[in-house]
Parts: sequence; structure tokens; C-alpha cells
Amino acid sequence: MKRLTLALCLMAAPAFAADKMTVVLDWFVNPDHGPIIIAQQKGFFADQGLEVEVIAPADPADPPKLAAAGKADLAVSYQPQLHLQVAEGMPLKRVGTLVATPLNCLLVRADGPATIAELKGRKIGFSIAGVEEAMLAAMLKPAGLTLQDVELVNVNWSLSPSLMSGQVDAVIGAFRNFELNQMAIEGHPGRCFYPEEEGVPPYDELIYVAGPQADRARIARFLAATERAAEYIVNHPEDSWQTFAGSAPELNDDLNARAWKDTLPRFALRPAALDIGRYARFERFLNEAGLIQGTRPVADLAEDTGAE
Repeated sequence: MKRLTLALCLMAAPAFAADKMTVVLDWFVNPDHGPIIIAQQKGFFADQGLEVEVIAPADPADPPKLAAAGKADLAVSYQPQLHLQVAEGMPLKRVGTLVATPLNCLLVRADGPATIAELKGRKIGFSIAGVEEAMLAAMLKPAGLTLQDVELVNVNWSLSPSLMSGQVDAVIGAFRNFELNQMAIEGHPGRCFYPEEEGVPPYDELIYVAGPQADRARIARFLAATERAAEYIVNHPEDSWQTFAGSAPELNDDLNARAWKDTLPRFALRPAALDIGRYARFERFLNEAGLIQGTRPVADLAEDTGAE
């Protein structure tokens, strides 16, 4: 009888214990995180032998710090910020890409300035000093303007409300997949000037960063699952939206539905692959803007976790 009980227990036990991973998002869950949520909901992480805990931070400044300190396996962050953080000595590297195009834009009301040159003497809102100012300066330059030709106003993350209310004439740092849709829903349509079309080197908007102690083999399995999820999203956009929207009640609304469609083509289909030239160009851009001193080799900033 004891032998039978032991045999039944062994048969009921799982073949292996899933490896646990902690991933801290850059902000609350939204369509930007589509491949992560789809991989979770569709069991793609489980298929890789992973049990992934996805955490939304209380402070959006925390995720890179947590990854650097080894308190999270991965953090979702931004390529422009990574360059600054590495220059400041933070032990971080990009190990994967989530959103492979810029989302940031210089946003105006649809009935506002028709060209960047028309922003002369106008108020421009921002939330983060440094990178956003450098991007704005680069976008103003082809129009013959400098930062001294506009009035910068810190709007403390209130980007679209400050624009819709007329507090400012434009905002830098608005996401084209969210603020544009938010303004349209609220009856104040907007228009974007895109940094990558106006003098700013293209960059990866959302990336995965990790500290030196993070398990790279485990990260490779995480990226394989999110690659599968990104492919699934492209192949099954409506089912993916229903899965995403059904993962939490607050996600199933008009804004997220619109943002999902606008974000879908921007997900990295090869999240492990590294574009070395893209990181080198943006490093030079920040150096020329005076935000970092000198340039670092790309190997100090990023890893190609898909390389064998």
C-alpha cells in the first residue's frame, strides 16, 4: 500500500519546477507591453519553463535601478535613458527590445502650428529634462530655431491636458500611440511631428535591461517566448486584442483598443537581435548634445542575446 501511494505521488508531481523571473514594467500595464501579456496569457512563458511575475512600479524611475541592483531579473526601460544611466555608472545593459521604433513625438493641436518653424515664440511643454530637450533642439534646428526661440514649460506629465487646455502650444514626450488617441477621444484632435523625421536618430523606444548578475540563459528563454507572442499578435491581431483586454478589466476601453492597433506594427519581431549602428548613432547624438561626456562602445550598452 505504501509503495502504491508513493507511486501515485510521483506520477502527480510535475516533471520540473518552472524557473521564476521578475519583470518590472516601465509604468502601468498598457498596449506597449502586448508581447509580455500575450506570452503570459497564452502560456508561452510556461512553454519555456518560466514562471514570470510582471510588476508595475510605484515610481517609473525605479525599474532600471531594481534591475541594476539585482532585485529584478529584467526591467522595461527606454533606449535614450539607458545611454545616460550607463554614462553615470549604472551597471545595466540592453538585453532585448520590446518596441522597436520611437513612440515619442512633438505633439500640437490639429488646428495649431502647421510647421515646426511656426513654434517660434510659442510655449512647449515637457516632462523630463535632458533627453527631451535634446530631441526638441534637434527638431528645431532644421527650421532655423533653437531652444532660446521657444518657451519651455515643465507640465509634470500632464502632456495632453496642458495642450488641450491651451496652457502650451506643443508638448514633447507625448506618445503617438496614446496621447494622439486620447486627444481624439476627448474631441481635441492632435498632430505629431516625428523626431526620427526631424533630425533625431531612430532608436528603440522600449527595451529590456538587466544587471550583470542576471541569468542570460533564462533571459534568452524569456525573449523566445515574447518573440513567439509578437508573431502571434501580428498573425492574430483581433484574438490578441481580446486576450489582452480580457487580462484586466481596466484595459478593455476605447483608448486601449485604439492604442493597441497603433502599437501592433511597432513590436520587435526579433527582440533578442541588436542593431549596433542604432546604439552607436544615438550615443554620438547624446554626446554632441552635451548630455554625456565622450562615447562608449556599444558592447558597454547592449548585448545581442540572440547570438550563439
